[in-house]
Amino acid sequence: MRWTNLLASAATWAVAAAVPVVESDASMAFIAGSRPCSILDFWKFALSLSKDAEVYFPGMTGFNQFSQRWSALESPSVNITVLPATENDVVEIVRIANHCNIPFLAYNGLHGSVTTLGRMDWGIAVNLKKLSGVSIAGDGQTATVAGGTNSKLLIDTLWEAEKQAVTGTCECVSYMGPALGGGHGWLQGRHGLIADQFVSLRVVLADGTLKTVDANSDLWWAMRGAGHNFGIVTSVTIKIFPIEHTNWAIETLMFTGDKVKALYQAANDYILKNGDQPVDIINWSYWFNLPQVDPNGPVIEFYIIQEGVDVVDPAYTEPFHALGPISITPKNGTYRDVSGWTGIAMDSPPCQNAGMANPRFPIYLPTYNPDAQEELYKAFASATAGSSPFAGSLFMFEGYSTQGVDAVDAESSAYAYREDNLLIAPLMQYTPAGPERDAEAKKLGNVMRNILHEGSGRAEMHTYVNYAYGDEGVKAWYGYEDWRQDRLQALKTKYDPKGRFSFYAPAA
Repeated sequence: MRWTNLLASAATWAVAAAVPVVESDASMAFIAGSRPCSILDFWKFALSLSKDAEVYFPGMTGFNQFSQRWSALESPSVNITVLPATENDVVEIVRIANHCNIPFLAYNGLHGSVTTLGRMDWGIAVNLKKLSGVSIAGDGQTATVAGGTNSKLLIDTLWEAEKQAVTGTCECVSYMGPALGGGHGWLQGRHGLIADQFVSLRVVLADGTLKTVDANSDLWWAMRGAGHNFGIVTSVTIKIFPIEHTNWAIETLMFTGDKVKALYQAANDYILKNGDQPVDIINWSYWFNLPQVDPNGPVIEFYIIQEGVDVVDPAYTEPFHALGPISITPKNGTYRDVSGWTGIAMDSPPCQNAGMANPRFPIYLPTYNPDAQEELYKAFASATAGSSPFAGSLFMFEGYSTQGVDAVDAESSAYAYREDNLLIAPLMQYTPAGPERDAEAKKLGNVMRNILHEGSGRAEMHTYVNYAYGDEGVKAWYGYEDWRQDRLQALKTKYDPKGRFSFYAPAA
């Protein structure tokens, strides 16, 4: 058994170690493999943590808050959650976990929902929430971002200094989580992926050592696209830029499903333009059920977003007006309004943890196949109709400008899919109800993704690791070229031979 005997109560530990622990009757001891740890080991560990670190056991107020993830499907099981307050706290957590042979997993924005996380059936959650903050360099060219910093905090801090950076689009997601898998953002057309902004990273490696990773390190390549596999980032220094335009505009058009084929043909013709989407234009769309508007099938909410204007240029909007939308809603504001316009602000439903299962089934594509879109719409409508347990699901279509992404050498990072222009995924949201429902969601999600894959005519399926379901495999996550796989395997063998970082879309 992993858990035997009793460790002194958490309250006693708190008194002895001066580590904040909420009062609880929970008590436990770690016995792991052939290397059992004594009470003394954990007492020494507690003493090694900073005074602002926090430790939570099951049953304590705060344990669930700091241990639960956004998706309830195949989420990891943890027996102790630690909130490090300093870089050295992270080092000490990894060292005690290694000494006692205890699994551990870094928690950040909590939105990664890959099912491989469920392989962690016990261990330590390292919640990076307290490692938060942004420091702008004196020359205004870079900023150092603590490893647990939320994207909105970074955006707001830079904005006040008349700066901005490429961040994830969703305000409640951490900065580092998406970045380690490449990371898409509103400004990527100008500056590249989130990972392309790295100048250096401070990383706690699998052996508990702290390393600065920059362009002179062999880990530099891997951290930019497969970084979840190699360490816990305690801070990162990134490139920042002067605000180019303070004004942004959006036009939101809503369509019924009968327009799906013509709509996405128009998106190809007037926005995507064979991969030459204008740098100032972003095109997203969602499919979801809104029976008060259309009781017969999901509506299509179609966003055309433009930087540097107060009204979206009619050259981009008029071809879609001609298709007969149900409604047209223009808005204008600043860069900080875009996430709210698209339903992913801090107070938006996707940013709330409601205990739902939220698996996604991502695929990258170069362009839309209108016939496949029509077939896909029918499949999604059928899967989510009426009293279906998946009626609250969402289909996401993300079309960013890509000039900044394309400008970076494709071989320079572990992120493998710079040639693709669209990121598409169904979000199969449902109330957990056992293995049968999970299997049904998996089947439906993969059926819909396969419609798009077959419509692409490609042999390879390109997927976004940050949205991964978990069954795609290492080539779909990290690239099909042999040299990519060989390089990842060699680095994994060198830096994580025991597979300590192997719960999130493992490369080996």
